[in-house]
Amino acid sequence: MLNDYLKSPRDVRLELAERAKAERLRQNLTQEALAHAAGISLSTLRRFEKTGDIALASFVEIAFALRRMDGFDALFPDPPVHSLFEAAPRERKRARRPDAS
Repeated sequence: MLNDYLKSPRDVRLELAERAKAERLRQNLTQEALAHAAGISLSTLRRFEKTGDIALASFVEIAFALRRMDGFDALFPDPPVHSLFEAAPRERKRARRPDAS
């Protein structure tokens, strides 16, 4: 876990791109076939596999096309509840500005 924090965001993007490419190849899919299945352009997929740069929506489409959506639920889990008597965290709201009249 600590090792993950030693990576830069660029390193994480490149690692995800490498994993997606490896999965594409494992499934014996061409770039063209995956781009078509994901509903993205071939150039978007090529750029992603080369640089790791991609829009989140396109990344999710790739993961869906590869049938690898299983890890997304672990990204931002709800905080654990320790007891029934523990107060649930309250949603923070912005303070209202006082009227300028």
